[in-house]
Amino acid sequence: MTESRPAPDAADPADGSDVPAETVTESTEGAGAQSGTAPSAAEEPQAPAGPSFDDIDLPAPLRRAVDELGFTTPSAIQAQAIPSLLEGRDVIGVAQTGTGKTAAFGLPLLAAVDPSVREVQALVLAPTRELAMQVADAISSFATSMGGLDVVALYGGSPYGPQERALSRGAQVVVGTPGRVMDHMRRANLKLDTIRFAVLDEADEMLRMGFAEDVEEILSHSPETRQVALFSATMPAAIQRVAQTHMKDPVRVSVTPQSSTVKSVTQTYAVVPFKHRTGALARVLATSSAEAAIVFVRTRAAAEEVGSALVARGLIAASISGDVPQKEREKIVERLRDGSLQVLVATDVAARGLDVERIGLVVNFDVPKEAESYVHRIGRTGRAGRTGEALTFIGPHERRALKNIERATKQTLAEADIPSPRDVSKHRLAALLTQVPERIERGRLELYRELIGEFVAENEIDPLELAAVLGAMTVGDEGPGAATEDEEFTGAQLRGDDRERGDRGPREATPTERGY
Repeated sequence: MTESRPAPDAADPADGSDVPAETVTESTEGAGAQSGTAPSAAEEPQAPAGPSFDDIDLPAPLRRAVDELGFTTPSAIQAQAIPSLLEGRDVIGVAQTGTGKTAAFGLPLLAAVDPSVREVQALVLAPTRELAMQVADAISSFATSMGGLDVVALYGGSPYGPQERALSRGAQVVVGTPGRVMDHMRRANLKLDTIRFAVLDEADEMLRMGFAEDVEEILSHSPETRQVALFSATMPAAIQRVAQTHMKDPVRVSVTPQSSTVKSVTQTYAVVPFKHRTGALARVLATSSAEAAIVFVRTRAAAEEVGSALVARGLIAASISGDVPQKEREKIVERLRDGSLQVLVATDVAARGLDVERIGLVVNFDVPKEAESYVHRIGRTGRAGRTGEALTFIGPHERRALKNIERATKQTLAEADIPSPRDVSKHRLAALLTQVPERIERGRLELYRELIGEFVAENEIDPLELAAVLGAMTVGDEGPGAATEDEEFTGAQLRGDDRERGDRGPREATPTERGY
């Protein structure tokens, strides 16, 4: 949504591989669409430049919901996908993060549902519980004017009882992870023979996580007459096979890279030895202007240890991974949303589908093993027209991985300097000084003037020197005698360390050296 305010989206960046489809429609966000024809396809009309929801034939209850939510202009993927889905066509959507994919399939899905019929009519499959919950919430927000319509989210890590009761009451829309959906099918809680509309959201991620057989099994239990919408960040061969097997003459719509998250995120890298990474990370976070940040690590153990290290350094941080109970995960994410949490340390799977507006910075503590993972990670910021920053720590022998990322994103990453302890102190003091005028305005400073005046007279100290000491104490600078390693560490020395290690050849880093 280009807004007033963006429609909820829980999807991720895209790559535009070809897939069998009747129509290929490519568009740049906010610009007129450009159409291209697949080898066996007739060309679909171009989406007009600058469409509004007045141009989309939504049922009255959905149009009211759109107006109440403050959505005015559909995004490119919405302008292309919604009309085809409303016509009953199968659609393959390839789009970037923050482009409003949830509304692109959620609104047509609701248009296909009859609230007066108490049976499952629509199914959305998502790779993670976080994404399933967010999609369910978004669809519920679109359905506020559809009396009698219920949406249930089915995901692991949550008791079966409430989910079973929601299904038995006749929830019309089911959003779930493949594993939990299969569990309810085996328990005979969920039958799919009444499904009218099926959605595969983040299909590539579901297959990457090993859900291919579950997805095939689930779709095979739904009627052949059902409509299918498939949304994916990339279109590998496995996704194309799913489309060929379960979709009928699908329309393919995509958004070009010009509108991807990659273009709305300032991407940089820094060469940092493992033994310095936790300290470097703490400095980056301490000097960042972002409201909130997410730090990606590879393992559950790393998530816990890096999170604990940041807390020990005075940052308001928490970590999530597959080991964290679902209720605790939900509380942590809510803290991130409401501003009581500054930094979230997470594994890739734990953060899938996370959409928190406050996240302005993503830090890759390790280089992602796959370029696709990198694109998914940085998709946590710069969403729906917002801007963000992404910083990746690399080792001296990871230049090739960096080049792979640059090829995937079609951007050259600039090298960033790690803030020094001096930079951190300057940043903290500057933030403190901005509050001075307002504090002067509030008054009641006579006592402090008196006490400071007495102290200056008794100790024959320069008032400016006293102010400097108070400033240093306030920002936590205890002088060069403390935290010697921090004082000696600079970005330039990092690069020097790397060159020396590179000359001597690689060796396996210990966990301590990795900053964990």
